[in-house]
Amino acid sequence: MSRIDDLIQELSPGGVEFKALGDLGTFIRGNGLQKSDLTDEGFPAIHYGQVHTHYGTWATETISFTSPDFAAKLRKAEPGDLVIATTSEDDQAVGKAVAWLGEAATAVSGDAFIYHHSLDPKYVSYFFQSQQFQGQKMRSITGAKVRRISGDSLAKIRIPVPPVEVQREIARVLDSFSALEMELETALKTELEARRIQRSHYWNALLTPSTSWRRTTLGQIAEVFDGPHATPRKTATGPWYLSISSLENGRFNLASSAHIGEDQYDTWVRRIAPRLGDTMFSYETRLGQAAYWDRDEPAALGRRMGLLRPNKSEVDPRFLTLVYLGPEFQSLIRSKTVSGATVDRIPIANMASWPISIPSIPEQRRIVSVLDNFDALVNDLSSSLPAELTARRIQYEYYRDKLLTFEEAEV
Repeated sequence: MSRIDDLIQELSPGGVEFKALGDLGTFIRGNGLQKSDLTDEGFPAIHYGQVHTHYGTWATETISFTSPDFAAKLRKAEPGDLVIATTSEDDQAVGKAVAWLGEAATAVSGDAFIYHHSLDPKYVSYFFQSQQFQGQKMRSITGAKVRRISGDSLAKIRIPVPPVEVQREIARVLDSFSALEMELETALKTELEARRIQRSHYWNALLTPSTSWRRTTLGQIAEVFDGPHATPRKTATGPWYLSISSLENGRFNLASSAHIGEDQYDTWVRRIAPRLGDTMFSYETRLGQAAYWDRDEPAALGRRMGLLRPNKSEVDPRFLTLVYLGPEFQSLIRSKTVSGATVDRIPIANMASWPISIPSIPEQRRIVSVLDNFDALVNDLSSSLPAELTARRIQYEYYRDKLLTFEEAEV
């Protein structure tokens, strides 16, 4: 930043002039280009929705095109112009801009303005991300569900106009910040994927039976229960209602679970009431999914859900869930699947006789510990990744706004 300070001191010692965007350029509305007009080749084209979903601060290539004949009828952004999305359901996204830095013109859709101006393209595009711009813009947004801003309103927004050398240096610094942020995101995602691959490798290796494992049947190590064949009236509170949509990677995702009323509970658990240490699984649709119930709380099985109650002298409760999800038993499930007219299912009445292989209980507990450690590592990375990226983004936004803040020159 000392380089920028030096340039300002040298080129603009009395402060920086602020001007309205309309005094520095013109806003031209795009026209006619719909999503259905976009193609994979032809004349470069930018649809306003892509400004929200794909483009960053600047772009040298488009992701879409349109036919040259159709493009001849459309308004176009020239290299150096901004393409500005003028509508959104989110106030923050109204006025999102991308500087077009391609070698030739690009067609632009309606609900977007082309800003043809005399500023450094990257500098003005970064300004459109700043709190200075957002604060001025918010006063001019109109509309109910779909929020929009007019060209006249955009033209009135004031922007600091330092010498072009300063504009370019600010853009260079902010480009470097953006690149560092992207490098961090890539590195963190690469690390997370590496840990997931490592976990998958150990999962398959540890749950593939060896010659020391004992061959038995599912009924020898657990009781098999069928759940209710109907759907209850769901409530906002009360005992948990555990449906097949709750099963997620060997655990229950209770954000996808509902409740049933206390008045229904006794009826709904007449066959079986889940308890701490049980494994529940889907026997129709989502075949192969299972989860360990780790709560000592009232719960009821949903439709198409079965339950395994472990014989603790034979199998560690957590290991029962893991071996159910392991490669050998999953292969058995696929071989036993019955294709029905509406849904596929497994014959739960015969499951007790299905063969299954298990190691000694100490080895079961060791496997559970190793895989739990991998799960914890992956989950920690999954939760820390967005937190780290958010922290860096806040840091980046702070420096961006600081770089775009100037002492205004007296006129």
